[in-house]
Amino acid sequence: MAAFNFTPSDPSTFILMGIPGLEAAHIWISIPFSMFYIINLLGNFTLLCVVGKEQTLHKPMYLLLCMLALTDIATPTFVMPKALGIFWFNLKGITMAACLTQMFFLHIVSVMHSATLVTMAFDRYVAICIPLRYATVLSNALIAKLELVGLIRAVLFILPLLLLLSRQPFCANRIIPHTQCEHIAVFKMVCGDITVNRIYSLVLGFVVMGFDLTLIALSYGQIIRAVLRISSKNAHQKALNTCTTHICLMLTYYAPSIFSNLTYRFGQGIAPHVQVILSDLYLLIPPMLNPIIYGIRTKELRDKVGKYICCRR
Repeated sequence: MAAFNFTPSDPSTFILMGIPGLEAAHIWISIPFSMFYIINLLGNFTLLCVVGKEQTLHKPMYLLLCMLALTDIATPTFVMPKALGIFWFNLKGITMAACLTQMFFLHIVSVMHSATLVTMAFDRYVAICIPLRYATVLSNALIAKLELVGLIRAVLFILPLLLLLSRQPFCANRIIPHTQCEHIAVFKMVCGDITVNRIYSLVLGFVVMGFDLTLIALSYGQIIRAVLRISSKNAHQKALNTCTTHICLMLTYYAPSIFSNLTYRFGQGIAPHVQVILSDLYLLIPPMLNPIIYGIRTKELRDKVGKYICCRR
């Protein structure tokens, strides 16, 4: 610890321990983590390049996929450089400002990701329920405005959480048993009263996720009603196929997110290293899988990616 010039009286420095209990295996753990991160970057940057170069893909659906790709790149990027620094070079020190900044951007990106999924559900609703008005209802400009609203919402909701936490006094033992400044782990180091912080954190989670899931459920409720009215089996199948990719994306985001939050809040019997690994994998695997999912499920995108790769060769 002396190597980081860290003392218990230093109010501006925390220590990230990495994966508690598995310090000896940090080098080996870094191998799959690095592979997941590299695959994530390759997949999402390829998507961005293909959509950017192909004029035929400059449509609302593909712009939303690009927004999703940007959040998928940002999510692990805010965590992996520091995590790999811990794994490879034992660089465990992090200032309080850097810790809160990491938390801020991770939460911002998470809320933005959820907002993008809501917009994608609205896109699918318009495409299936009122297809003849799709071009007039949804435009690239409207998508940009909706994403801007999502960003403003994320900042307004997350900023108070970090301001409340930054005003709290931290205990002398500023050791975080994690690879990142996970907000619940940071809460545990606070010596003051964190009742307001806990209430705001819980309300924020329920409001954001509850509101977004409600909008998605309403969209899919209308989609199911419209699909059931279709008499043609081929049209029936085609309508359902347009939603399959979006449903897969939602499952890869919401299911691990809910599971990760539940294990941290109520999984006292789960070993700390298991909780940390699950939390890290949640930030790595869904962003890695997303471009693979919509690359396989979306024929137009799949064809353009194949064409792009062949041209590069």
